[in-house]
Amino acid sequence: MGRSIILLRGINLGPTNRIAMPALREALEGQDYENVATYVQSGNIVLDSAAAPDALAEQVRELIAERFDLEIPVVARTRDELARVVQSNPFEDLATDPKRYQVTFLSGDLSDAVTEKLNQLAAEPERVAIIGREVYAWHPNGVARSKLWNNLASRTGLGSGVIGTSRNWTTVNTLLAMANGD
Repeated sequence: MGRSIILLRGINLGPTNRIAMPALREALEGQDYENVATYVQSGNIVLDSAAAPDALAEQVRELIAERFDLEIPVVARTRDELARVVQSNPFEDLATDPKRYQVTFLSGDLSDAVTEKLNQLAAEPERVAIIGREVYAWHPNGVARSKLWNNLASRTGLGSGVIGTSRNWTTVNTLLAMANGD
């Protein structure tokens, strides 16, 4: 078994899609996942699983649908994959505020057309870099008026069949620390 990171999209952001983290931990432990831990209320889970990330994401999505009657998109990464995300940081010298630096974790690869669109939407001084199944986005002026952010956050902005969920740099590093047992 290895450490895995589960990222839920769009939960506990308002009155809909509410899941209490203690209830979610209990549901996951009831399915024989081990060492289940959550971080904040926005759907960040670290646990032990033998399943590959895509299979694990589907298992968790089905469990949430069955147990909580919610259709929540789920993305998963192994501890090693998350470590590579942190090590690959393309804006290490530029992104000085971790709350304005986002990583969008994708369920699949982006098409060339979507990649081109994201690059065009990054308005100065924003920056975007796509590395594998992650989109790194630096929003030094915040996300409120960012067309890039609006596209990354929308359910359809990443193209057909690709799910994305974003976390700020602080959360990314915290999840890696949790996966490392720190």
